[in-house]
Amino acid sequence: MGTPELISPRSPRVVAARRLARRAFRGKERRFIAEGPQAVREAVEHRGEDGAPTLVELFTTVEAAERYADIVSAARAAGARVHYADAEVVADVSQTVTPQGLLGVCRFLDTPFESILRARPRLVAVLAHVRDPGNAGTVLRCADAAGADAVVLTDASVDLYNPKSVRASVGSLFHLPVAVGVPVEEAVSGLRGAGVRVLAADGAGEDDLDDELDAGTMGGPTAWIFGNEAWGLPAETRALADAVVRVPIHGRAESLNLATAAAVCLYASARAQRVSTAS
Repeated sequence: MGTPELISPRSPRVVAARRLARRAFRGKERRFIAEGPQAVREAVEHRGEDGAPTLVELFTTVEAAERYADIVSAARAAGARVHYADAEVVADVSQTVTPQGLLGVCRFLDTPFESILRARPRLVAVLAHVRDPGNAGTVLRCADAAGADAVVLTDASVDLYNPKSVRASVGSLFHLPVAVGVPVEEAVSGLRGAGVRVLAADGAGEDDLDDELDAGTMGGPTAWIFGNEAWGLPAETRALADAVVRVPIHGRAESLNLATAAAVCLYASARAQRVSTAS
């Protein structure tokens, strides 16, 4: 087999993919970029609620196609259009400092909030006022690792499909339902109506996470609200929750960053629920 023909940097397909770096075009086309072998592999295997493949196009360098031949083959078998490109084209589309040679164009995959509620979730992460895309993606990854049933991004949070969010999720974006653009009041009332206890994570919370665990109050369905990286949750959002809980600081650290606090809270709930189920 000879060297594949490389797509032109001026190709309409490249131009269209490059435009997905901008939120307005992502929303218009309902497409986003997944970059790197892990994310692309997950995209290949993912299907939307209608059964349609999530990955629609794959851009790959010749070197990456050889290194990840299984991914390229699976993408082609799933019906994605595969384009070979030079490293500069892939880097230009991905807009990363060190691109990995594989870049997928994917359909939006967010789940209607009502569908999440109908599934009667037991553990949910709600991102309210989270503006940093890297933090949003990392919390999504933590939620996936802790076994959460869903993630909700409120209308005041960052775009789920921001390239930094997608990269920071390291493929977890494709693993669990995510609802976007839900007003925080609607998120809280909907979850509470589905039998979920809503806890706000805040460093100034009146309740201590250790005390909650010791009291045995965290074994039931739970949603955690996580706030802005710099200023936490506004008073009106804290007031919506059933309890405002702080992660105890046993050492001399001033605080925990958002992703670390989210991981602690989600894993605490996951363990409490397993203990409750076992007993």
